Order: sequence, then C-alpha cells, then structure tokens
Amino acid sequence: MPPTPSRSPAARGGSLRLALLGLALGSLSLAALPARAAAPSPAQLQALETALNDSGERSLAALLEVGPGLDPAALQNRHHQLRQQFPDLHWQISAGTPQRNGQPTVNVKVSGTRRQGGSTYRLDAQQQLALQSDGTRINGQTVLGEFSLLRSGENAPAVSLMIPDAVLTGQRYDVDVIFDEPLDGALVAGGIVALTPQQIASLESPSLELAALGGGGLFKTVQAPFSPGSQTWAVLLVHPKGIISATKRVRVVDDRAALTP
Repeated sequence: MPPTPSRSPAARGGSLRLALLGLALGSLSLAALPARAAAPSPAQLQALETALNDSGERSLAALLEVGPGLDPAALQNRHHQLRQQFPDLHWQISAGTPQRNGQPTVNVKVSGTRRQGGSTYRLDAQQQLALQSDGTRINGQTVLGEFSLLRSGENAPAVSLMIPDAVLTGQRYDVDVIFDEPLDGALVAGGIVALTPQQIASLESPSLELAALGGGGLFKTVQAPFSPGSQTWAVLLVHPKGIISATKRVRVVDDRAALTP
C-alpha cells in the first residue's frame, strides 16, 4: 500500500511504511535461461501485452506455463494485487537491447494511478527481461533489470536513481537518489532498506526509519553479498510537495563479464 501522507515523520527517527511494488512479470528469480533459448515471437509478445492489460487472468494463463524463473500462479496473483491498487494500470512491452550472446530481451513498462486519502499516487516502473518460449507458451524468464517509482501529489519533485544494475560479489558501491531540482530550503527526510526475498515475494511493505537529508538527496555506500544473486533496495523520500517511494534491483555476479548481460 502507498505510504499514508498523514503519518509525517519526525526530522530524525521517524518511521513510515514503504510502498513495495512488483511488476506482473517480476518473479525476481536469477534462474538463467538455457543458451540459445527460443524467444517469444512478436505475436506472442503482443498477446502478452494484451493479456496484462486485461483484468481477467484466464488470458494470462493461456500464454504461460511453469519454467525457469516463471511461476504463472504467482504472476497472476501479483497481477491481481496490482490491479486492485491501480485500477487504470497499463503495461507496454517492446523489444529491448539484445544480450551479448545475441538473445533478445524485452522491456516491460508499467504505469498507473490511484486515489487514496485525497492524494493521487502515480506509479512508473520498468523491467528488462529475457523470455523463453516453446513456440506456444512463454515458459521461462530471467530478470535483467527492474525498478519502480511511486510519487504522491500533483507536484512531487522528480528524482534520479543512481543505483547500478549489476555489481560484483563483495563489491562496495553507491546507492544514491538525487532530487533533480534544488531543494530551495525545503526540509526533506529519507531512508533506505534492503528487502528480503520474502518481502519481495509477498509484496510486504517494510517499516523504514527516516532521517533528515541534506545535499539534495540520499547518499549511501553499501556492500554486495559475497555470493551471486541479487539485492533489492527500497527508498523512501518525504518532501513538502510529496512522497517518493522507489525500489531498484541490483544483480550480484561473480564474473566481471556478466556485469553487462
């Protein structure tokens, strides 16, 4: 659920519930597709986009089957949850940049709005996926990149997520979220937390401690796990003009060549 504006944090030590959002195709699995796996045809991708924009789950079920990184039942549940939160949610699927091995990728963009407590919340999110097909159904996926951004208020300030898509195991790296425009004296607060796989799978909204920010954004240096996998960071910023919530998934790899899929 989106954070409730009436629960304003103290300048330091305040806590808000973070809006945790997942995309309909977001199993967040690192299961790799087989080399030279067949990609879905343009007709299959068009049918998938149509099904995602349809409120009924039957059309999705007809296009998908269980495979590496893909659980159709979990996908349909996530799709239903997102539809409940954002009734006008819209998916757009387009061709992405091919991987180094030539395997095609797709970009999935999601946008929508909802009204709650007199406020309007706007969602923009994106994934880059490598999909696998048996020619009839999509039966596997690898998530190559993922982020979501949720803003409240008509004039919520724009921000930039300066968070890498991939890092090496054990690497220290920066997680920065920067306001695009000067603060002009505005008092802002923010916080960041790493999400657990359980929180991601269940769309559970974690509590997050907020602190007063300076310097135009949130700046943090973190360390990647020592085993390959992924980290998902959740950020919450509170500005007089609105609340900004963001999530970003970072792939963790043990081969420098794998930093670029």
